[in-house]
Amino acid sequence: MNSPVKSILQKHNQLIHCELMQVASHVQRFNGECMLNTLMMDGFDCPFKYCRKSKYRNLKGKQVDISYYPTIEVIADFEVEIMKVVQIKVIGM
Repeated sequence: MNSPVKSILQKHNQLIHCELMQVASHVQRFNGECMLNTLMMDGFDCPFKYCRKSKYRNLKGKQVDISYYPTIEVIADFEVEIMKVVQIKVIGM
């Protein structure tokens, strides 16, 4: 029997799921209607972004399981690779 993560990954071929990733930095800022969260992970040089309705606890130094889509964001006429987070689970909290 397939786990829920495996079945979702089969349906969405561009979705990436990583387990036990270490959060190097976590920044939260208000962005109109939501709190934009930006995570930097150990071993990655691109930001992981997601929105929440309210402020969240600081995830710096925590391990997380994360599902995301790689995408491109244009900032000041520069294309920047970002990871759009669709699911995040904090391990051990």
